[in-house]
Amino acid sequence: MAGKPARPVNAIDQTRRMLSLVTYLRERPGARIADVARAFGITEDELVGDLDLLPMCGTSFRGGDLLDIDTDGERIWWHNPAALGEDAAEPLRLAADEATALLVAARAVATLPGLREGDRQALLRATAKVETAAGEAAGASARLSVTFESEGGVFADVDRAISERRRLWIRYYSPARDEVTEREIDPIRLVSVGHTYVEAWCRRSEARRTFRLDRVAEIRILDEPSAPPEMELRDLSEALVQPAAEDPEVVVEVGPGGRWVAEYYPHDSADELPGGGLRITLRTPDPASLRRLALRLGRDGRIVSPPELADSARRAAREALSAYDAPPGAERAVAVGPGEGHEGRE
Repeated sequence: MAGKPARPVNAIDQTRRMLSLVTYLRERPGARIADVARAFGITEDELVGDLDLLPMCGTSFRGGDLLDIDTDGERIWWHNPAALGEDAAEPLRLAADEATALLVAARAVATLPGLREGDRQALLRATAKVETAAGEAAGASARLSVTFESEGGVFADVDRAISERRRLWIRYYSPARDEVTEREIDPIRLVSVGHTYVEAWCRRSEARRTFRLDRVAEIRILDEPSAPPEMELRDLSEALVQPAAEDPEVVVEVGPGGRWVAEYYPHDSADELPGGGLRITLRTPDPASLRRLALRLGRDGRIVSPPELADSARRAAREALSAYDAPPGAERAVAVGPGEGHEGRE
């Protein structure tokens, strides 16, 4: 059995996953735990946690209506899949607060840019039916509204492109290089690991890449079909990005205040140093991108090797400090942020 989850549990992500898990398990009786966990990009322990919750769900709390799902430690079995069949479900009754929440959410989703028009019309028709059924409770929802962040429109376009198997054009900000680039991508799937990403085949890099949706400055769905090469979906249970074995090796030494680096960066080793520090060995296809990490660490850490990268980081630090010694009114442009130069993430 895998270890503890490598990231905090997000209730929204878990709910979405469990809804998908119900459909997935109905179609795959006797599915192996390892295969299901890999398909959903989670650890086996996270999957077992979901399985512990699913038997508490159903159309009611009467016997036979709850999901009867169990596991023998290797496979997963659903004993009463008919519990959610069309003939088993009774008319849904919503409390006033449930109806209000549902109507507010439905109206908000209907305003998302990029939503397929057929889906929008179907959602509006369903919303009208809920309003009629909710009666007076629908009035309260009319006084509430939800505004999505800009990422919402990007999410809708990416979701639509994946559904319709179409290529995307994006303008994307890469913090590692501090630049905005234009590229065409063939989207593969959406991934939520702290932030929401799209995993795609990048036509500019001719490689698999992951792009954070909130860094997409502009997006357009193209007429060209999406045709990513055949590839195995990666296991994302440990981290979003896993470096390749052939990537250059970088050694970083950190003090007690920099131990967080070992938690956030995939690494080959992390050896204890006197005084509570760590000597961390990691790999990245773009070692220069770790200069940002060195600047962020300040006195809490330093790059040890390769020597040319260590020298480059020291020069960057000196330049950053000299900006603060400049006369009043002189331009000061120092960007310090977390490094994100590992393979596969832009």
